[in-house]
Amino acid sequence: MQEIGAETAALRVLVVEDDAGIARSLVRGLDRAGYAARSVGSGHAALSADPLPDVVLLDLGLPDLDGVEVCRLLRRRCDAAIIVVTARGEEGDRVSALDEGADDYLVKPFGLAELLARIRAVLRRTRPSGAELLRHGTLTVDPRTRKVSVGGSDIALTPKEFDILECLAADPGRVVTRREILERAWDEHWYGPTKVLDVHMAALRRKLGVPGLVETVYGRGFRLGEPG
Repeated sequence: MQEIGAETAALRVLVVEDDAGIARSLVRGLDRAGYAARSVGSGHAALSADPLPDVVLLDLGLPDLDGVEVCRLLRRRCDAAIIVVTARGEEGDRVSALDEGADDYLVKPFGLAELLARIRAVLRRTRPSGAELLRHGTLTVDPRTRKVSVGGSDIALTPKEFDILECLAADPGRVVTRREILERAWDEHWYGPTKVLDVHMAALRRKLGVPGLVETVYGRGFRLGEPG
């Protein structure tokens, strides 16, 4: 189970999307998750948004301005967390958006659960003082202090082991791909051997000491399971 900080309800999310149906669906899902969400359909409207949002979900295919340019101008105007949500999956688009200040990049189609997990992860990076406490069974992960405990006993993890566990604990039960873990715990542009993840994962399981807590989903990735 995950405990959401009380401040979540006050967080403002601006959906910048010219497809009215998609915008309505996102706003509805965000509202149900406890965010104060609204949408605009153009780049100019996003740049003149008042009050300033805490999180921006930015489509790149806008009718008036290029989405990457909107990202650059938004980053100049405010410190909102910017997550690009777009059908453009090419590497060049990803690199351009990240270089202009985007905090994350999500390619359509995607599920609401993944989007909410991405928002939580970005907020933990950009607003560490307001990070939420994550719980799953006897496991507790504190992103602010970077402390982990199992059954009330503190577990000493390396920075990489903590990053891997936080990635899994952000959305317990969801399968997180190897590539996603590498991008979050190492770097968006990690091209090293993926075997390094298996080494850290084995050490993490050993330190947690709970059989079945971290599950391998063969051919897909890893997730937090229900031990015992």
